[in-house]
Amino acid sequence: MDDKKLYTLLVYSENIAGILNQITAVFTRRQVNIESLNVSASSIPGVHKYTITAWHNDEQEIIKITKQIEKKIDVVKANYYTDEQLFIREVGLYKLSTPIVLENPEISRLIRQADAQIMEVNPTYCMVILSSVTEDITNLYFALEKFDCVLQYTRSGRIAITRSTVEQVSDFLDMQEKNRLKR
Repeated sequence: MDDKKLYTLLVYSENIAGILNQITAVFTRRQVNIESLNVSASSIPGVHKYTITAWHNDEQEIIKITKQIEKKIDVVKANYYTDEQLFIREVGLYKLSTPIVLENPEISRLIRQADAQIMEVNPTYCMVILSSVTEDITNLYFALEKFDCVLQYTRSGRIAITRSTVEQVSDFLDMQEKNRLKR
């Protein structure tokens, strides 16, 4: 396997219908698969944040994708990052068979060791949640699978914030406002 690296793009845009399609089309045109995608309101009123991950072995290609996304008229700012530059979290949800969990104390031990939480228990199933990084979430899934107790499993897309003290989009918006006031 080639030495692909996981890149995370943080894209900020106005909340305009169709912008998600424009952003994902950039990846499609360059034949780069999106690994995960999370969209939500940002801390800036009227601005949405897209957290997009993609594997690639060429940083220059990721730079081109980022620049193409940033050229979209409704995109405020786009940057790419490696894992070392971000605080990262995902959520894993596990629906487990209550009878099997009760028969095997090792399952409860695994849940505690993973720092997961049991959210609900009823006679049929128990719901477990884990907020962590991808590897921890998938490791817990594979460990639980060995007990044949997993009824359903899902994992969210990545959410991320930079390790910087401010978001680069804030600096960018401040600079734009200063330029607007100078005119």
